[in-house]
Amino acid sequence: MTLEIDPGKTALVLIDLQAGILANTLSPYDSETVVENGLTLARAVKAAGGTVVAVNVSFGPGRINGPQGLIDNPVSTDPVPANYTEIVPELLALADITVTKRQWGALHGTELDTLLRRRGIDTVIVGGIATNFGVETTVREGWSHGYSMIVAEDASTTFSQAMQDFPMKLVFPRIARVRSVTEIVGALGG
Repeated sequence: MTLEIDPGKTALVLIDLQAGILANTLSPYDSETVVENGLTLARAVKAAGGTVVAVNVSFGPGRINGPQGLIDNPVSTDPVPANYTEIVPELLALADITVTKRQWGALHGTELDTLLRRRGIDTVIVGGIATNFGVETTVREGWSHGYSMIVAEDASTTFSQAMQDFPMKLVFPRIARVRSVTEIVGALGG
């Protein structure tokens, strides 16, 4: 299926390309590959007249600002490095909007939906880390909010091939279009 994109109505949302998350061992793509592919998309979206959004996550000291529901596998509340939330500087330089989220998804509990709607955005390209956490939640939220969603497969990664495959093969095709960075750049006229 051919991918058609109206750049003026399109936003690229890159999830959690920040120091503390990029420091993890990632798969199937390493952090350098995802950052480079994300920057390639950001440059192409920007050149075509679209909107670039850089998203990071910060739960605060002891995760006080993060979700508080009871779960079976809680995340550590140990202090994180001082630079944990720092977005890749090259992405920050290209970003029209920056958003700090306090949960996995970038739309719930942030101003992102309002900012996108005020710019006339109807299509959202998503990439980042982790595919099955922040990326997937944002794609689900965007689809539920009525946006046409595109997932940049090779600008998204997680912690294992299995964690990448489940949303890419079984979830995203039902709520989005999954494409490579090359295909998306081509659809933007690049």
